[in-house]
Parts: sequence; structure tokens; C-alpha cells
Amino acid sequence: MAVNYEVRYSNHPDDAKQYDTERIRKEFLVSNLMSADDINMVYTMNDRLIVGGAVPVKETLSLETIDPLKSVHFCDRRELGIINVGGTGTITVDKKEYVIQTKEAIYIGAGTEEILLKSNDASHPAHFYFNSAPAHKSFPTKHVTLADAEVVELGSLKTSNARKINKLLVNSVVETCQLQMGMTELKEGSVWNTMPAHLHSRRMEAYFYFEVPEDQAICHFMGDPKETRHIWLKNEEAVISPPWSIHSASGTSNYIFIWGMAGENLDYGDMDSFGPAELR
Repeated sequence: MAVNYEVRYSNHPDDAKQYDTERIRKEFLVSNLMSADDINMVYTMNDRLIVGGAVPVKETLSLETIDPLKSVHFCDRRELGIINVGGTGTITVDKKEYVIQTKEAIYIGAGTEEILLKSNDASHPAHFYFNSAPAHKSFPTKHVTLADAEVVELGSLKTSNARKINKLLVNSVVETCQLQMGMTELKEGSVWNTMPAHLHSRRMEAYFYFEVPEDQAICHFMGDPKETRHIWLKNEEAVISPPWSIHSASGTSNYIFIWGMAGENLDYGDMDSFGPAELR
């Protein structure tokens, strides 16, 4: 087992306008999250969110602290949300086991000492995608299924953005300090994951794209609404979206994405929208 991580610092929006394709991808694209028997993560200074992935195959993986946290345990001062995008897995939280099916989530509160990740079938391993944010209070661990989610239907086939939003780890479903996570599924024939595009200055966001066919791709749009940039992504890659950036994408086929947010506001509808005619 290997635990791989990197630290990324915040970027000023005026500086980001000067980035070329290589620099944009270096700063905001998160690749190689899912590798067998490894835990991979990026610690971003944008609200100090951690974006990570773990694929237990032959081993049970232990989510342990990393040096930037300066803590004994990973969750000493952090809360954690995990969504499984692979085969059935088991997550053990301080000796208590939770069986997590595909597209189910678990919230783990601050103060947790031991987190173990394993797959129930090595031939079809779990792919655990996780976000973690600082937490000032401890809330109980909670397993959240799709049946527990708050579901919202938005968009239309006419505008190519008909989608179902599954709010999994939000304050209407589970108590959290600042972390929110959910999963948006596009209807067949729709490709825009959110439109109109929006930003929210009181929190940052990370997008993780999965179930993208091998020969297809996602184009993620980011940046100032009046001077946007784009990043092309493949399956099981993520994008870090700072508070000053829009976040919207279109795919060459259907796909699903997980959104995760951290910041000072738990109001899901807290956003400033920009219509297609306003974007540049």
C-alpha cells in the first residue's frame, strides 16, 4: 500500500488568466486518483479541502494522517465524506463496519481515529472517492444510501441538461460542519452538467467525473465568467474549482459527476448564475 499526496496552493484569479493549458491542468486537474491498493490525494489550500481516491484490491487500506495535517489521525480535526463509485466495499470506522454499495456515501465526523477501506470482491473492487474539510465540531458517522438522498430534478432535454441531483451529504440529510457532497446523473441525451453556469464566493467546489466511456471525454469550463478557460478530462478525474471560478461541463457522452463543497455557507442554493449569453 502507498499513500501519495501533493499540496496545491491557492491562485489569484488575475494570475490564472495568464495560465496556458499545461499550467491550468497542473493547478486544477486531479488525475491518477484510482490505482490498485493505493490511496491518492491532493490537499488544496482552497478551503483546505482534500480530494482523494482509494482502490483496495488485495489489501485493506488504512486512511492515515499525512504530514501537512500535523495530526495523529487523519480526522483529528477533519470531517470526511466518501462515495463509492465501484464495486461493493466495507468501511470500518473505529471498529464499526459499514457496507457501502455503489453510489452510496458515508459521512465520518471529526475525532475518528481508525478508518479502514476494503473491497468485498477483489475482481470488482470498490472505488472510494473522498473529500475532507476542516471541522470545528464532531458529528456522528452516518451511512447514506440513494434512498436517503434529497433528490432534485433540474434542466430539460431541450437544453441538453436534464439531470437528477442526489444530495447525499448535505445538511438536510446529515449534520456536517462545512462539507457537502452529492452526485448528479445526466439523463440520456443530455450533456451539460449544470447550466446556467454559476459561482459561489463563500465556498469552493471539486468535481469528480466517472462512468465516462473510455473513448469519450468531458470538457470542464472554469474561470471568470467573462474570460473562461477549459480543461479536458477522462474517466475518474477531478477538477478543483476556486471560489472565484465558474464550474460547468459538457461531455461527448453521458456521464455522472460528484460535487463536493467546503466553505462558510451550507445553503445549497447560494450561487450567482450566469446565462449562456453572458459567458465569454
